[in-house]
Amino acid sequence: MTTSPPRRLPRGRSALPAGEVSKVQRARLLAAMADAMSELGFVGTPVGEILKRAGVSRQSFYELFTSKLDCFMAAFDDVAQLMEEWLDAAVTEPGDPLERFERGIAAYVELLAMEPGYARLFIVESHAAGPEAIARRLDLQELLTERLAGVLEASDDEARFACRMIVAAVGGMVTGPLISGDTTALREVGDQIIAHVRVLRRQGVL
Repeated sequence: MTTSPPRRLPRGRSALPAGEVSKVQRARLLAAMADAMSELGFVGTPVGEILKRAGVSRQSFYELFTSKLDCFMAAFDDVAQLMEEWLDAAVTEPGDPLERFERGIAAYVELLAMEPGYARLFIVESHAAGPEAIARRLDLQELLTERLAGVLEASDDEARFACRMIVAAVGGMVTGPLISGDTTALREVGDQIIAHVRVLRRQGVL
């Protein structure tokens, strides 16, 4: 993924099969949406702005998506899938629970730092996009809580609640750095969370 729109399709008749053209247009529209919303926010981004940045016609947009929200949710789902893949790769490597957790947090924060436009769409603008996006975000938070509980071998209610608080805290703490574009502060959030979880482990909470 990149917040810079992929290459433009050649003018005139394309040599690409129709299905490939649609894939390129879809990727370009999602990238343009992330780029636009990092500057204008969900509410302040009209479909026309996405089309301008993507270099895609309005007709092509509505062949792929029913609305701006539909396009937003497609981008959200792509980010969520990529995040799951990064986390799975990090936490399935050998190591004790704390080592696996630290790799997972590091991977999560690094992905946000690498893709600030998509990260802002995913974390910040989902609140502005309305109930459907918020519900999807909450579902993902619950999934991340379950993954975290599995990594840290949290079996009782107190430990699982601590995992839920950690996931919520990370989401809240990265919001400010994402809005300001401060990747250094964003990475520091990961270090702070790791340090706090070490304390919780020593205290027997996790």
